[in-house]
Amino acid sequence: MASLREVESGPVGRAAVQIERILCPLDFSEVSAKAYRYAQSITCHYRAKLIVQHVVELWRHPEGDFAAKPEYFDQFRDALISNARGKLQQLVDLSGGIQPEFILEEGTAADGILAVARGHAVNLIVMGTHGRRGFDHLMLGSVTERVLRHAPCPVLAISGPDADQCGVGPVGDPVEVRSILCCVDFSTPSRRALEHALSVAAAYDADLTLLHVLDTPKSDDLGQELNASLDKLRHCVAPSAIPQARLHLEVRLGKAYREILNFAAEKRSDLIVTGVRGRNSLDLAVFGSTTYRVIQLYSGPVLTVSI
Repeated sequence: MASLREVESGPVGRAAVQIERILCPLDFSEVSAKAYRYAQSITCHYRAKLIVQHVVELWRHPEGDFAAKPEYFDQFRDALISNARGKLQQLVDLSGGIQPEFILEEGTAADGILAVARGHAVNLIVMGTHGRRGFDHLMLGSVTERVLRHAPCPVLAISGPDADQCGVGPVGDPVEVRSILCCVDFSTPSRRALEHALSVAAAYDADLTLLHVLDTPKSDDLGQELNASLDKLRHCVAPSAIPQARLHLEVRLGKAYREILNFAAEKRSDLIVTGVRGRNSLDLAVFGSTTYRVIQLYSGPVLTVSI
């Protein structure tokens, strides 16, 4: 997992985040190609090692069950693996630049991803999501959901293009991160998230906005409470952590996930960074009502940092 300074109180200084090994699972879909572009970009900025993984899931190919002889099934499985190896190499050749380590195996995608993340001491997983959008379909792809629940490191979830878009463009398109939104609720997880947000902002020379959402005012003096929250945001970041011209503070009133999404849309944020309580946080109501919905509904990348 990324090396992080434990910060329980006081301002967060320059990020102490180490990203040395990045894992990018690929299923050869358009959204996984988009995730690969992000993984390449982050690898370059952090001078990290990139691991590209594909898991051949035989259950997705029931036609193999009709093989007349066992050796025919073995040939069918070998052909799937060989085809996947060719697609991996083609993707890397088309994108150019970084030459990643390949991991190609047979099994179940989510279990394979988690096993590689743990076995290779991965600091960041970058993967695409296949969930349907809209308030009536608040479900992520099953693989992404399981990885988010159990990943031993932060996960950068990359969503696919909207239905009215014709594609994500060539694989080699550059990734731009100019504006980062970090959600802050003054908890330990959000401080961890802030360390990552500061690190990415420094790596990409990007603007960083700290956003705190007041769900229900705790006093009758709303103005005083808003000002108090702004003061707390100011104390979250040490003066030397980021140039003041690139640091922005915002406090809003409303439902957390709605205000996060609205602000990100208004400011055209290139990345949302949010903290998550616990390794199995998708089982908690706070994740289901806020972070989960942000990941599912936001059209851009979302970095989740758990403790």
